[in-house]
Amino acid sequence: MDPARPHAHRPGRLIALAAACALIALPAAPAMSASGGVGGPGSDGDGGKPGKAKLRKGLAVPPSNAPSRVKKVIKAANEIAKGKGYCLGGGHSSWESSCYDCSGAVSYALHGGRFVSSPMPSGSYRGWGKRGKGKWITVYAHSGHMYAVIAGLRFDTSMTPGAGPGWSKEMRSSSGFRVRHPKNF
Repeated sequence: MDPARPHAHRPGRLIALAAACALIALPAAPAMSASGGVGGPGSDGDGGKPGKAKLRKGLAVPPSNAPSRVKKVIKAANEIAKGKGYCLGGGHSSWESSCYDCSGAVSYALHGGRFVSSPMPSGSYRGWGKRGKGKWITVYAHSGHMYAVIAGLRFDTSMTPGAGPGWSKEMRSSSGFRVRHPKNF
């Protein structure tokens, strides 16, 4: 055996090692493909069975098993929940505003988790993301109003205590709303 080439006479071992590596990587391939290559089961977009956020003193507390991006959405929503008033068009010219409307508030929250790069009006959310309810985040939109359900709590500018954006455990009718969610969430 040549000491400079210790594996030169062991091609069978190298083939066995390569086959073992392929078998280990094989189950991950469909998961990566199905998720657009951003991660499959167990990735940031999965988080296992979704937990429910808790409501404490008007702010949402994310479940421990929430993906980090969902926790960031909740954190951003908490920054403006019941601390900012309502105003039509609020939150659209700048992320920082003294008041927010429904789509400005939801845009602000989603921006926290890097799901949107700029605020959008409620009508634009009718075609945003994927159809149907999400595992962690669901957006309900029509041309005149929108709200989101994040980890089981509703984030909205109406039908919540006080003025402006806020959280509620109570759901509202989704009749007439398009139901959308971010991919893998």
